[in-house]
Amino acid sequence: MKKTVYSLVLSEDVIREVDKLAYQSGTNRSNMVNQILAEYVSLITPEKRMSHLLAEVRRHFAEAAGFQLPEGGSAGMMNLRTALRYKYNPTVRYCLELSRDNNSIGTLRVSLRTQNMQLILRMMDFYNLWDAVEKIFIGPQNSIIEGERYYRVLMLQSAVPQGYLLGSEALGNLLADYITTFDAALKLFFAEQEPLSRATRGKIERLYRDYTERQGVAV
Repeated sequence: MKKTVYSLVLSEDVIREVDKLAYQSGTNRSNMVNQILAEYVSLITPEKRMSHLLAEVRRHFAEAAGFQLPEGGSAGMMNLRTALRYKYNPTVRYCLELSRDNNSIGTLRVSLRTQNMQLILRMMDFYNLWDAVEKIFIGPQNSIIEGERYYRVLMLQSAVPQGYLLGSEALGNLLADYITTFDAALKLFFAEQEPLSRATRGKIERLYRDYTERQGVAV
């Protein structure tokens, strides 16, 4: 949605209340004024779209076992935490950040704070495996592996018919299902000692296949 600079003359009392709302919403004054005016004229802004979408994802994980949903975040970003069954039960962090434009849905970032080189190498092995599994089912994806960190651009795949749209509820469920499938595959991977057996790789591939068949579309 294109934006243009306008000059408005507003009372200090109004600005004071707008600034309070902006602070509570984790945004700035201009975005807050834009959202208020958009709601008044019944227009859905990118910020409102992202807010609705994240609300659906949060609703899913609020009821999911094994995940922590920290308070806070911003209108376009949410965080998740889960424990990995490994030495000292390290915490895996998921960060979902939505995009304002239509080029992608957003980005999923996965990280693990550790200095344990053996654990870092195993995480890298899993990320490479995950990329290989995705390539089998939906083709190569835009992802980056940096040590124990993983970045993946999320977008509706090319197999989706042009003009195909998902509402906030359906798209929120799709994003939540992708993260849940990723996490289940990660825990399957770490449940086994190296090297990974064909049987476990097969289970991970079935997890991914079930995800694509369950949703009918992938991100």
